[in-house]
Amino acid sequence: MKLYGGIEAGGTKFVCAVGTGPGDIQAEVRFPTTQPAETIQQAIDFFQAQIAKRGPLAAIGVASFGPLDPHPDSPTFGHITTTPKPGWANADLVGPIQQTFNVPIGFDTDVNGAALSEGKWGAAQSLDTFLYFTIGTGIGGGALVNGRLLHGLLHPEMGHITLPHDWEADPYPGHCPYHGDCFEGMAAGPAIEERWQTKGQDLPPNHPAWELEAHYIALAMRSFICTLSPQRIILGGGVMAQPQLFSLVRQKTLAALNGYVQSPAILDNIETYIVPPGLGNQAGVLGAFALGMMAEADH
Repeated sequence: MKLYGGIEAGGTKFVCAVGTGPGDIQAEVRFPTTQPAETIQQAIDFFQAQIAKRGPLAAIGVASFGPLDPHPDSPTFGHITTTPKPGWANADLVGPIQQTFNVPIGFDTDVNGAALSEGKWGAAQSLDTFLYFTIGTGIGGGALVNGRLLHGLLHPEMGHITLPHDWEADPYPGHCPYHGDCFEGMAAGPAIEERWQTKGQDLPPNHPAWELEAHYIALAMRSFICTLSPQRIILGGGVMAQPQLFSLVRQKTLAALNGYVQSPAILDNIETYIVPPGLGNQAGVLGAFALGMMAEADH
């Protein structure tokens, strides 16, 4: 079995792993995301130690926070671009790894990586057009469309669409430093905490926060269902760990669509249409493996 390296590069922490796929992660390490040179070197040190112990890696995949440049023919391929994270704007994430290991490197957003792994091994197997969202510290969306990751100009930024905002019902101005009351600005973890002065995980299941949260998620889902016509939507991230949220989001998405999309998948089977990740909290690091596998196949 070929051995792959994976980096789930988050704004708060990096997770590095080696393995062959689900059920065979042979080694894993987590460390805080500090400055680029220090953090990338820690990842390199981990892989060098694993290669010495287990043998060579066939490829390495990097599933990263963004915005980033995922186009291999671009001069800034492998770079983080306009992130507000101090020290990381225009940082070259892939270059030092490529120079050290000289193996194929797959590089994409963390959510595109997670979408890829959910299609390969998780809740979207056998589908060719579906969406994966993480709703946590931020909100991001990854898309597989006709069997390929969606890129285009750069990559999707699904957390930054505009949602209808009833200022009377919800006077909160939004958390996003760029757009205020976009999807991420209204529904990510920091927005819940700012609005209610308590972390979401500490709010009871019957708190009005969850009705409002489901309302905003459902409005976003309506837009994406009408735009990309996904065969399934997977909702991951820390905010979605609230068990009561899925049924609320499903009900409100049906109400928001109001019968317009005439598909049994939505009208009769909404509980298998909007679902949690099949890979749980491993979707990210397995997404990095999947990106590495794809880079090796394209090499």
